[in-house]
Amino acid sequence: MYSLVQKFLLSRDPEWSHDVSIGFLKHSQHNFMSGFYAQELPEKPVNCLGMTFKNAIGLAAGLDKNGECIDAFAAMGFGFIEVGTVTPKAQAGNDKPRLFRLAEHNAIINRMGFNNKGVDYLVEQVKKSKYKGILGINIGKNKTTPDESALDDYLYCLDKVYAFASYITVNISSPNTPGLRNLQYGEALDNLLAGLKKRQLVLQIEHKKYVPILIKIAPDLSEDQVKSIAASLINSKMDGVIATNTTLDRERVQDHEYANEAGGLSGEVLTEQSLSITKILAEALGGKMPIIGVGGISNPHDVTRRIQAGATLVQVYSSFIYQGPQLIKELVNA
Repeated sequence: MYSLVQKFLLSRDPEWSHDVSIGFLKHSQHNFMSGFYAQELPEKPVNCLGMTFKNAIGLAAGLDKNGECIDAFAAMGFGFIEVGTVTPKAQAGNDKPRLFRLAEHNAIINRMGFNNKGVDYLVEQVKKSKYKGILGINIGKNKTTPDESALDDYLYCLDKVYAFASYITVNISSPNTPGLRNLQYGEALDNLLAGLKKRQLVLQIEHKKYVPILIKIAPDLSEDQVKSIAASLINSKMDGVIATNTTLDRERVQDHEYANEAGGLSGEVLTEQSLSITKILAEALGGKMPIIGVGGISNPHDVTRRIQAGATLVQVYSSFIYQGPQLIKELVNA
């Protein structure tokens, strides 16, 4: 039955299918209909960030932007779930169409633009959730916020989500918010990290718990840029890094009808690029903080290679869209 539903959804407009799927998961997660996707998986514990993850396979941010389906994704067997990206104020995101499937490549192009209902709404959804596992909350800045005020947006979200997150991811690598990726470099990055660390230590005292902060970086970086980011992360005592976000590179899909669509490309075409960044990053970090690998992970071999490259945990998104909950089962069992 799942394969029939999936075939139907993949034949329709991508964003319509996404909205229908999220709506179904939201309204089925607390009743008998969750049986359509719930699955019992063996526990394969992994210690990371001072926590024990029930397995190494996580849901990447972007699929459940507003935290509305946490219990549904938990029922599928994910070892951890990351919701968001969420911004201080609700925003509509970029104009439609803004989501494109490249099915021949098991890939997706999106230029959603941090469309979300705002951080207060997300926090309310987290409060309603029955999930007791590890929850990451991914935070960003509003499109209308000037680059020089970006830290204010991140701190606002940090204050709001700190009490409810197992870890917090700072998204400075989405290609769909103008100027956002400039925060990955030099003085702008150092100032951002310093501000985040200062507030984290204040919140630790206030809430009597330490919540790790991770930085999510882009795949479109040179080796020197990755090394520079690694040095900044170490100097600022960040807790971890997520590698990588979507890419602007179209080399592997240049003949596709959607190749010239603006936005971030994800899926199997990102595997090697993201793997390469992970290797460089792991070497530069020298074991000083963990890496969560994401980007083009669609089978057990990809997981093995990413862990061998230096990642401790991995996340999936695009491959999950194409393969469904069966993918989680396959990856965890392997």
